Amino acid sequence: MPLHCGQFKLDLSRPLVMGIVNVTPDSFSDGGRGADAALRHALELLEQGADILDIGGESTRPGAAPVSEQQELDRVLPVLEGLRGVAVPLSIDTYKPVVMRAALAAGASMVNDVDAFQADGAFEAVADSGAALCVMHRKGSAQTMQLQPSYEDVVAEVMAFLHGRIVAAQQHCIARDRIVVDPGFGFGKTLEHNLTLLRELDALSCLGVPVLAGISRKSMIGMLTGRDVEQRAFGSVAAALMAVEHGARIVRVHDVAGTVDALKVWQAVRQD
Repeated sequence: MPLHCGQFKLDLSRPLVMGIVNVTPDSFSDGGRGADAALRHALELLEQGADILDIGGESTRPGAAPVSEQQELDRVLPVLEGLRGVAVPLSIDTYKPVVMRAALAAGASMVNDVDAFQADGAFEAVADSGAALCVMHRKGSAQTMQLQPSYEDVVAEVMAFLHGRIVAAQQHCIARDRIVVDPGFGFGKTLEHNLTLLRELDALSCLGVPVLAGISRKSMIGMLTGRDVEQRAFGSVAAALMAVEHGARIVRVHDVAGTVDALKVWQAVRQD
């Protein structure tokens, strides 16, 4: 079943690569860009083979301070408007309904919400748009999520949460073919929680919607490799391949070219 994403119908018979475009001075990895630089970066990611571009104007890394609606709009709208008409879907990475509505009006056809559309009015902001929704699991806020997170069974608890949000979306007349789920690697999870989720990612297939995995350059890669953020490309590509091997249909990455090449090799071997 294709993913309905605004004017796009995304064929998920092969894994898709979502390129990250941060317009945030405090991003943990590739921030510090103004709108012009972010736009140039987005076009580079398209040349490298990105299937989707995910544009964010507020860092959601552990400990990040929130920004105002207006500040977020000032960051992302020029980028969305500059990319209007490109041949791939544009995703807005936000949990604020006001930003969702403005981004959709500016050309976004997907909303990627780390808060799983739990804010008042979030589902209403996207329901009639035809846009795709990425519903992510996060335990706690950006300020609290990494303060000793604990689970009885991390896979079961993440699945139960995501199932509940799928049901809530459908209650707002959002069709299942518009919904993607993200287990939220690094969002209220220890290294062992993240590894367990990656090993058992196939279990999320029973939710009946595509799975998106965002592991790129995160602290779990640093813990496993001993590398600083800027040196985590190879580990991130390996993690993306593992996620796809375990059922992810979309991988959200910084290193688009390397991931695209790796997936071409993976797919050729699988087809043979």
